[in-house]
Amino acid sequence: MNWLKKKKVLVPTDLSESSYEAIAVAKAYVEDASGLQVIHSLSPLHPADPAAMWDTLTDEERKQKVHSFISEKMNDLGYTGVHIEVTLGDPATQIIEFAEKTGAEMIVMPSQDHKSLSRFLIGSVAERVIRSAHCPVLVLKS
Repeated sequence: MNWLKKKKVLVPTDLSESSYEAIAVAKAYVEDASGLQVIHSLSPLHPADPAAMWDTLTDEERKQKVHSFISEKMNDLGYTGVHIEVTLGDPATQIIEFAEKTGAEMIVMPSQDHKSLSRFLIGSVAERVIRSAHCPVLVLKS
């Protein structure tokens, strides 16, 4: 499988078990875990959110908390050296831009099991990433 080896593989996570399974699949495409990049995109706080109304949690603090959570999860799974990025904004846009900016050679992501007919067989985020990414995208069926 050497001809399939990549230097950088990006795995978007929504913190679900299926996204952690995608990390295990992506690991097979890199020499070691340092070639893995994990990204999670947070939605900006809505003005009506309690954290925004009472100014109890800034976007930067939210990003730091999620980064720490993912970092602990990577350590629990035995993946050291994984690059973790937490962004703010539309998930598909953030994934596409980060993959291009970092030179990811492949994106591995789980599909989300949505029953909506508008999503057809894969989630809307995965569909948008497939259509716009500069590199191959492997979508894993849930």
